[in-house]
Amino acid sequence: MTLQLPSGNAICYSGYRDGQSPDLRRYPSLAQIREDLQLLAPHWPLLRLYDCSPHAERVLQVIREDRLPLRVLLGAYLGAEASNPGCPWGGLHDDTQLAANTRENASELQRLIALARAHEDIVFAVAVGNECTVDWTDHLVPVPHMVEYLRRVRMAVAQPVTFCENYVPWQDKLRPLVDEVDFISLHSYPVWEYQPIERALAYTQANVDSVARLYPGKPVVITEAGWCTASNGRGMHAADANPELQARYVRELMDWSRATGRLCFVFEAFDEPWKGSPDPLEPEKHWGLYGVDRQPKPVVQALFPTRADAAATPESPPPMEPPA
Repeated sequence: MTLQLPSGNAICYSGYRDGQSPDLRRYPSLAQIREDLQLLAPHWPLLRLYDCSPHAERVLQVIREDRLPLRVLLGAYLGAEASNPGCPWGGLHDDTQLAANTRENASELQRLIALARAHEDIVFAVAVGNECTVDWTDHLVPVPHMVEYLRRVRMAVAQPVTFCENYVPWQDKLRPLVDEVDFISLHSYPVWEYQPIERALAYTQANVDSVARLYPGKPVVITEAGWCTASNGRGMHAADANPELQARYVRELMDWSRATGRLCFVFEAFDEPWKGSPDPLEPEKHWGLYGVDRQPKPVVQALFPTRADAAATPESPPPMEPPA
């Protein structure tokens, strides 16, 4: 049977505001999530969530209570089960911490299963982990463990199952996972790899092709692609991190996604002040289409112009099967 995934505009959603973070276990309130979803719902029918914390529980609650026309790719966050000396920002963990993380990962998977079962009409797919096998991750999970976790979740839920990772590991390291997922989910960030805006979309297309051609017949979805709007120069050219280039890349990305029918989650709905270093120009903080104050950046006008002559431009393509 051919896998059927929904189509339409898709975006990653993490609603943490100033003073909130998953690390501190300070979560957005129902009222704050309701404000966010009312802002997103007119244009973004598909959301990606990253964990099964109270944040995700509240998002699903608001969608149900408000009868919002939103569907969710629900993720489980997996902590480090092995140290990673290759991580430049803290990939070393003692045995006690690794054992605690392994126990918490088991609990997180149970929460994923429970939420997926309780919200089958809202949760269209589940993701078992995020960026926990790439060489630079600080929350490394060995590939054999990932195989076990994917099998455990697939047996327990009705929805399609995936794993979200940078495109590079899918080229080789994650071959054992391909048969365990219903579709491959990959990430592409041209600006992180010093690509100029003129080559950015072509670079993302090449990232996707480098994986898709290896696994004919296996659908490939982009679960993260975006452009930073401010940077201190760490990991990218600071001049390239600006709102105008974000607007261009995301618009080109979404036009291509619609034309090809490839499901693509734009990263990210809102700026995330809790991420990265304390430097206010830390690039991790500045990927939102909206600021942390919920004010739109130029990309929003580029995608959804308010001019009367834009009324005839459709926001989403008709439903179609995702390409292999």
